[in-house]
Amino acid sequence: MAPHANTDDVDHDIVRLPGPERPPFSTSPPRLLIIGAGNRGNAYANAIQESTNGILVSVVEPIEVKRRLLGRKYIWGKGTPSEGQEFRDWKEFVAWELERRKRAENGEEVPEGVDGVFVCVQDQMHREVVVGLAPLELHVMCEKPLATSLDDCVAMYRSLVSGPEAKQKKIVSIGHVLRYSPHNMLLRKLLVEEKVIGDVMSVNHTEPVGWWHFTHSYVRGNWRKESTSAPSLLAKSCHDMDILLWLLCSPPPNSSKPAHQPSTISSAGSLQYFHQGRKPTEAGNATNCLSCAYEPSCQFSAKRIYVGSQMGSRQEHFVSIVLPEIEDCVAAGGEEAGEKALLERLSEDYNASTPASEVSSKNWYGRCVYEADNDVCDNQTVTLTWDNDPITSGGETPVQALTGRGAKIATLHMVAFSQKICQRFTNIYGVHGEIYADSDSITVQDFRTGQKKVHYPSVPKDGGHGDGDHGLSRQFVLAIDRVKNHGEELEEAQRMYIGCGVEEIIRSHAAVFAAEEARKGRVVVDFKSWWEREVEGRLKSR
Repeated sequence: MAPHANTDDVDHDIVRLPGPERPPFSTSPPRLLIIGAGNRGNAYANAIQESTNGILVSVVEPIEVKRRLLGRKYIWGKGTPSEGQEFRDWKEFVAWELERRKRAENGEEVPEGVDGVFVCVQDQMHREVVVGLAPLELHVMCEKPLATSLDDCVAMYRSLVSGPEAKQKKIVSIGHVLRYSPHNMLLRKLLVEEKVIGDVMSVNHTEPVGWWHFTHSYVRGNWRKESTSAPSLLAKSCHDMDILLWLLCSPPPNSSKPAHQPSTISSAGSLQYFHQGRKPTEAGNATNCLSCAYEPSCQFSAKRIYVGSQMGSRQEHFVSIVLPEIEDCVAAGGEEAGEKALLERLSEDYNASTPASEVSSKNWYGRCVYEADNDVCDNQTVTLTWDNDPITSGGETPVQALTGRGAKIATLHMVAFSQKICQRFTNIYGVHGEIYADSDSITVQDFRTGQKKVHYPSVPKDGGHGDGDHGLSRQFVLAIDRVKNHGEELEEAQRMYIGCGVEEIIRSHAAVFAAEEARKGRVVVDFKSWWEREVEGRLKSR
């Protein structure tokens, strides 16, 4: 039993739930393309292969080694790629696909096209790719965040919907994988549908990034600078903002009620630690761990994090990002050759004569964490409040209408310095009980009966966001299949299998942008008026 489930003085039940089954294959399975063969592209490739009723048939990736590694593992095996199975960039794919369609119209024998695409490029490229793909009218799953600015989110919305009623052209999903983990799906069912603790009064939610995960991704890695990626609240914790809104804002399934929008959003946070002012004097002017006298004593030593053995099971994953070709190195020369290649990569350094553009253009994974050019928050809180919002339409009394739409408050805490890595935990306090949810279980305490019930959702296949990677992929591909092969209406498939529309995707991102405005301006944002002013009119105008 989980350590927090103390049952010494209460009656308790343990509920264990089976994992979801893989959907059956149709005679013409959805055919899928991945754009971007990095970490997220590989995660979705694995999920497609293991958990969906679709097939991965093509990959787009400019870096050849990454493209070939994904292709060999998930598409063409030990052979060589055929026409239409690999492309260097998305523009090359679009040109090829338009030509393929012309050839097909002329009666030529051509490879079968793709039905849907997983967009897994760098965050700042999402708008360019999604808008660029729009003429092909493919089903789209875009990795989170949707975009790094509100302007880009609005542009993508306009490319994905059409007409005065904002009808979606195809199935659209976003990489908010936490919505699709068995854990969070059960949590929402208990909280929103079964109302096991009554109306929610307050929520405390923590996203522990992990001290060395933060150094990898947000000090040395792709998401270290707001100007080239996004604020860490958007890049890392848009998942968490979305989950809070999904639990506290989105109406239950099949409800005709509008979303219960937050009333206010405020935020505080900064880059507290990873800057030059914190650098130990013993490190001197060193800019790279492998040439630093202080390295053996440094907690953040790149050698310790990537080569040492104390970082645990996730180390292999992060090493593959630093050196994508490490599997080939090990295959050719053994573990010693792999470590040598890794150390060579980590030793890459710059000096005073290195152009600033070159320094900022790449990830230096052996870099001193106190000398990096990072500027994103390593500690941040967001507070959301909701006012009473009774809906009296349809003959409901105000008391009935207020159910689930009463005043409440929620706090999100993103923290870099934690031993846990992305193992989120949440306390939810309701009128009739409270819930503690972590990455393993959900514990419900009923105030009225004194009973404690512990729910254990299914064990994830690979640990990827609590099986959320597999869950999202399964639902996205299933929605495509239902439209393609079973005559289901697009709107119904979007609602049934994706669970939200494009406007709801925009709303959770807008909440992040509002929180950043509040943090930087040290103000409390009136979210309803902010949404009307900054978002709603722009979505409707064409």
